[in-house]
Amino acid sequence: MSNDFDLIKIIAIVLSLMIAIIGHEIMHGLVAYYYKDDTAKKANRLNINPIVHIDIIGTIVVPIMLFLANAPFLFGWAKPVPVNMKTVINSGGYFGAINVALAGIIYNLVVAIVSSIILFSIYSGTVGFIEYLLLYLVIYNSVLAIFNLWPIPPLDGANAVMFLAMKLKIYAIAKFYQKIEPYGMILLIIVLATPLSSIFFEPARILIKTLL
Repeated sequence: MSNDFDLIKIIAIVLSLMIAIIGHEIMHGLVAYYYKDDTAKKANRLNINPIVHIDIIGTIVVPIMLFLANAPFLFGWAKPVPVNMKTVINSGGYFGAINVALAGIIYNLVVAIVSSIILFSIYSGTVGFIEYLLLYLVIYNSVLAIFNLWPIPPLDGANAVMFLAMKLKIYAIAKFYQKIEPYGMILLIIVLATPLSSIFFEPARILIKTLL
């Protein structure tokens, strides 16, 4: 019985993580398409087929390593959906660019909130696959939403701040982000590999505790 429950949990974890990270990327492409950018559509990246979105490192290696290390939660990423921001800005201005940048985060927050509502609506004291799936949908979508809000390139939060600065004509901030963009992954690794991560992930813990 224990092995059955472990298998159910693993399937729920994998499925919820895929829904979170693949849906996140598709939403960027869908909102960009709304602003007349068909780059993602032409690249067949508005497809829910997980194979076209899998990133070997972010979708497979990182989640497995975190799972084997008994990390408190998993996270990962899919291949970024291609977006032509010039087309988006020409159609919707910097407001449109901000919407594209935040689309995945909003998707994750909505999925987390809706999953929480459904979970509490159906929970009867017994836990099966559906309950596990909803539980992990809350957890992983919350983590991904907060993670991507970090104002560190190349995360969505940094892009949103940069486009907002350009909209408000605060060009110094936009130039600052353009300068540090080549070093963004280094900054991100520093945060993730040091005690700073506990500070940066604290909002995610608060959100998960609130929803559960």
